[in-house]
Amino acid sequence: MQNQTQNQLLVTTGFDFSGFQVVRYLGIVRGITVRSRSAIGQIGAGVQQLFGGNLSLYTELCEHARQEAFDLMVQHATAIGANAIIGMRYDANEVAQGATEVLAYGTAVVIQPAKPNPGY
Repeated sequence: MQNQTQNQLLVTTGFDFSGFQVVRYLGIVRGITVRSRSAIGQIGAGVQQLFGGNLSLYTELCEHARQEAFDLMVQHATAIGANAIIGMRYDANEVAQGATEVLAYGTAVVIQPAKPNPGY
């Protein structure tokens, strides 16, 4: 999975980028958010549960939380001078009833195009 943001910072769940080499490791970066559904949203999701299928209100909440955590992680990496993040992962934990922490994390690096190997 690779994603390129507006500021050209590359992100991958892998540990390298084809055609690039890591020239500096800057350390772990993370973005964290804690989200909960409003009481009205809980009622709407409860009605969806009665009928089964995709609980779109929860799906939307999860997607927004993941995107916010991802954006915060990218901001953290950019602030320390990275142009890429490798080994990106998500984690989520319930911190209180109805409140979930979403964490996006990875290793901030500086990459550059790999030099061709004239020996091949």
